[in-house]
Amino acid sequence: MTVASVLPPRVLHTARRPALVLVAHGSRDPAAAAEIRRLAAMVAAARPELDVRLAHLGLNAPLLPEVLGALGGSAVLVPLLLGRGHHVKSDLPTALAGAPQLGGVIAAPLGPDPLLAELLRVRLAEAGAASGTGSVVLAAAGSRDPQAALDAEAQAALLAVRLRVPVRPGYVTGAGPSVAETAGRLAAERPGPVAVAGYFTAPGDFARLAAAAWDGPAAAPLGAHPLLVRLVLARYASAAGRLPAAAGALLPSATR
Repeated sequence: MTVASVLPPRVLHTARRPALVLVAHGSRDPAAAAEIRRLAAMVAAARPELDVRLAHLGLNAPLLPEVLGALGGSAVLVPLLLGRGHHVKSDLPTALAGAPQLGGVIAAPLGPDPLLAELLRVRLAEAGAASGTGSVVLAAAGSRDPQAALDAEAQAALLAVRLRVPVRPGYVTGAGPSVAETAGRLAAERPGPVAVAGYFTAPGDFARLAAAAWDGPAAAPLGAHPLLVRLVLARYASAAGRLPAAAGALLPSATR
């Protein structure tokens, strides 16, 4: 499975199954773009019967309006975003409304979810964070939307249950405590090291800033991983159930 196979030319989609449109934020960092393309290829390999397309909200091609304009029939947009915010609430519905030839639905963002908690645990272990000791900062991008903060707090709670240590969110931008502020508070409240969990879909400036904000173990971003593939496909299957019966025919089952 090559990356090119999930980025087809402008050909109308005629398959009975809804297309799966992965919607990434976009980044100027070549490593981020490469990681997202790798994730798209893994999704396509896991469900070869689906028409998997990769689209971006900005900065990278192809852009979402172009991808939607090349499709017909039905599609499910799966945002590669970790919580509710302006992109999920406004940008995606606007883009979908601009493709009237397409019957489409928008899946929930990836977070919060128990599968992300497990993937965060894996990344922390890879970074050398000791299990069951100290505490963890869930380092997130940040948003002005209060629902995005609620989603980050919910993911922190899921990770705390998984790790059995305190976990609190810290933000690179936006409202709320910074990564360094949250780490400092945790260090003052509990003995042991404070690790930073990178709550980002791919590498980039935010992930680097979060890792540099505290002198302790810093986990890599979520990245292309089988657990993330499972979550994407679960979001697709759940959202596709909201399509009309004919459009949702022959849907693959999602395995959680």
